[in-house]
Amino acid sequence: MKWVDKLEKKYGNLAVKNLMLYIIFLTAAVYILTVSDPSGRLLSRLTLNPALVRKGEIWRLITYIFIPPTFSPVFLFIALYFYYMIGTALESYWGSFRFNIYYLVGVIATTVIAFFSGGIGTVTYINLTLFLAFARIYPEFEVLIFFILPVKVKYLAWLNWAYFAYTIMAYPLINKITAVAALSNFFLFFGRELFNDLKRQKKVYKNKQRFRVVKGNLDETIHRCTICGITERDDPKMEFRYCSKCEGDYEYCSEHLQTHQHKKNR
Repeated sequence: MKWVDKLEKKYGNLAVKNLMLYIIFLTAAVYILTVSDPSGRLLSRLTLNPALVRKGEIWRLITYIFIPPTFSPVFLFIALYFYYMIGTALESYWGSFRFNIYYLVGVIATTVIAFFSGGIGTVTYINLTLFLAFARIYPEFEVLIFFILPVKVKYLAWLNWAYFAYTIMAYPLINKITAVAALSNFFLFFGRELFNDLKRQKKVYKNKQRFRVVKGNLDETIHRCTICGITERDDPKMEFRYCSKCEGDYEYCSEHLQTHQHKKNR
């Protein structure tokens, strides 16, 4: 992407290296502090509440990123490890600056939507887009579900897309908009690739429809000589032509193209 290249040349030195490590560390710290605060006041002061931000609590623009996705210690450990693995892999593939941009675009989009909708911002969808990017780049990478069952991430990505689709169809309007906004980074980075993939798939589908031949079914062949009935399956090297003098769509093999009797419509 040319616009990212230009930004990197100009501001590349501002990139935060190992960004995901800092996010994981601060998320773990918030979890520990939250567990030690049964009143829940600390957590309530970290959420992205646009009304309170307007009153001067601007730290909420950042702190909501570090709210733990779960408060189960086991599942939190798994989630943080998983996000750390994904984040470091993306940063290694893109470089620190591009990874920063990807994450920042998701955060900005989520924050802006929260202000326009009046809802409470959440980092859940942003983290899911990290996984979608990882699955796009490393589709064959395998993860162990419950530390036993190996599953390729490209299949887990379909579950993520299903979750986004369900959110957009079934959840309240604020959730729909937030989910779509969070996907802005993914489509910004991979939109052109997805569009080109769709064009290629459409072309492949048309070619398959055009050249599809089913074994044992002569009606599925592409070419057939009107005289002898030979098809491309009988002789792959045979050439077929339509006769311009026959009235109708009559096709002939090269042996009968010049020797057949021209057909006239009655």
